Amino acid sequence: MRYTGPKAKKARRLGMAFTAKDVKILQKRNFAPGVHGQNRVRLSEYGTQLREKQKAKISYGVMERQFEIYFKKALKQTGVTGDNLLKMLESRLDNVVFRLGFAETRAQARQLVNHGFFQVNGKKVDIASYQTKVGDVVAIRPGKQKKAYVEKLKEKMKSVKPLDWLQLNANELSGKVLSAPEVDALGSEINTQLIVEHYSRT
Repeated sequence: MRYTGPKAKKARRLGMAFTAKDVKILQKRNFAPGVHGQNRVRLSEYGTQLREKQKAKISYGVMERQFEIYFKKALKQTGVTGDNLLKMLESRLDNVVFRLGFAETRAQARQLVNHGFFQVNGKKVDIASYQTKVGDVVAIRPGKQKKAYVEKLKEKMKSVKPLDWLQLNANELSGKVLSAPEVDALGSEINTQLIVEHYSRT
């Protein structure tokens, strides 16, 4: 089940910011919520591994079953399993929409995709988990460009600088996937090796 509760509490418990608001909260309260929050209990090896998986699931808005599917696919691919996992999560349409600056959070991006705001290579796609590929062009659909949200977005887009694996055309409200996500350039706080170790125990 996807976590839909207060993100700030999860951010404090896991020690990771999921939104810009969380960054400010963690600067003031960098400890778990609750009466005993400041007395952090040292996690076991299993607990540490599980926490990293929770970070990834909440950060990308992925449910348990779906996350397991991603991991199994990553395991079958050549290369580093943890990197493969992160690349698949980054290649989700909702994440690409977020990375291109069309939304302020991944949750907002997921909602926009689900409401049919985007097309991929000229075809409407309303599935947030859709896996984008190199060469794909993601754009706001013409029929949605007069929406109040998009009108406000146009000015903001001019200052957006996406990661190197994405190219943004702010004037056309579109973006292109230039290459596979560059894991080293993501600045991710998620230790994917711990996730790999977690699944190797089960």
